[in-house]
Amino acid sequence: MTLRVATYLRVSTTRQAENDLSIPDQRSKAKQYCDAKGWSVIAEYVEPGASATEDRRPQFLQMVDDACRQDSPFDAILVHSYSRFFRDAVGMEIYIRRLAKKNVKVLSVTQEHGDDLNGELIRRILSLFDEYQSKENGKHTLRAMTENARQGFWNGAVPPLGYRAVAAEQRGQKTKKRLEVEPTEARIIQTIFKLYLYGNGESGPLGIKAIVNEINRAGLRQRSGRPFYQKNVHQILTRTTYAGRHFFNRVHAKTGEEKPRDEWVELETPAIIDQETFDAVQSRLKRNRPDATPPRVTSGPTVLTGLLRCGYCNDSGMTIRTGKGGRYRYYACAKKIRQSKDACHSPNLPMAELDALIMQALADQIFTGERIAELLEQLFERQASSKDGAKGELQQLKQELNKADSGIGRMYDALENGVLTADETFRDRIQALKARREQTLHLIAKTERRMTLPGLELSPARIDAFAHKLRERLLTGDAKLRRAYLQLFVSEIVVTEGEARVLGPVSSLEKAAEGQEAGLEGLVPTSEREWRPLGESNPCFRRERAAS
Repeated sequence: MTLRVATYLRVSTTRQAENDLSIPDQRSKAKQYCDAKGWSVIAEYVEPGASATEDRRPQFLQMVDDACRQDSPFDAILVHSYSRFFRDAVGMEIYIRRLAKKNVKVLSVTQEHGDDLNGELIRRILSLFDEYQSKENGKHTLRAMTENARQGFWNGAVPPLGYRAVAAEQRGQKTKKRLEVEPTEARIIQTIFKLYLYGNGESGPLGIKAIVNEINRAGLRQRSGRPFYQKNVHQILTRTTYAGRHFFNRVHAKTGEEKPRDEWVELETPAIIDQETFDAVQSRLKRNRPDATPPRVTSGPTVLTGLLRCGYCNDSGMTIRTGKGGRYRYYACAKKIRQSKDACHSPNLPMAELDALIMQALADQIFTGERIAELLEQLFERQASSKDGAKGELQQLKQELNKADSGIGRMYDALENGVLTADETFRDRIQALKARREQTLHLIAKTERRMTLPGLELSPARIDAFAHKLRERLLTGDAKLRRAYLQLFVSEIVVTEGEARVLGPVSSLEKAAEGQEAGLEGLVPTSEREWRPLGESNPCFRRERAAS
């Protein structure tokens, strides 16, 4: 009886598949081999650009499923070499035994052996050599990619949203690439960071789920044209690449586990988000984590909860404790409560007294017209350069619009000329180009509106009015309102013996003073700078980083 054979053809890289180097050769060799043996080729399974170190290969899994059917259409699977089938010795044996139970053999064109015990031993030895060679190749490839990253070059993966890879230099046959900012996508990244820190101007800072709803509703899309999801937004907010530092070799490719820090390779990238803004986002993400700050603390009406940190142990937040049947309320170190009294020697602090002390000190020492004017001195310089920057942005955006229009035109020309077909890939690419065009048009309109806005003038009278309104709301509003405004200007309060250090952002003062006619709604910090301890005789503001 003629042996019915299914051929399995695989190349390990997409580049090999695109250049059509290996698969036709495997097909030709397999056909010649079967013709010489008098076997009949019943089916062919082709796997372009797939690694054989694991079984996450669609064609491979389909072939195995077909072989294990009750009415299996073939009696053997033929590969060019066993390394085409599997490069993991254990994985290979598992599948060979599974197929053997269905009377389906795995045969090799270049590695023939018998069916007896000696033949089985030879096959196992060959599979161990294939596994060893695969690991050695992987080690050498990783070494080369690591050195490439050390020299500041991109290693060929799909660039993150907001970037594109461009040729930097030619070394022999290899083109070295670096990342550069893709303006239209970069503005999506900036929008996400802004929504997380500032909100949309109506409701205050937005959470990740709210950001997803906001940007999808605005028509912003991923590079593929698909809408954003919470996972995408969280990855963007935590990716150091956007602040100018990309890390190569950070995790294991297969397990996803993080490698030791000394194995990472830092690659400098053009920043889309300034470091102060990025740090402020990480601070808020950390503060809002459920395991760090319970939701009832983050959203509760008590004035200082979620902001207080214990300066005695420098390790924990402070939470509410009650005494005398609830008549007295205190702030206490959470670490001391969770563990034991010996974990921290901080005392309990009367809640009402500390609330009043912090609020009054901020109102008297910081939020005065004279003090705020001093803090906002850099805002005027930023106003002068804002419109000039907008002109450059507008020119870049119009260039991006022309590129998107040209791309759409080329796609349709290729379709009309028969070069492309209207398949799912074509539709996805057209959708992505159209989404990019719509986003660019939206950004052009937004930039043009910004250029036509009148310049901001912060007169002494306006600053005084702002300071008066802010003092009033901090001192006389209800607990929920006071806490909302406190969180607007304060990111952390560290309490130690005899003093409290209040950390807060200059940029929120700038934004609030600029938008005071809107009632100070929807404003949140964009970067962290430290207030001096309130207990000092001559308290003042210490700016450790220049305003962004």
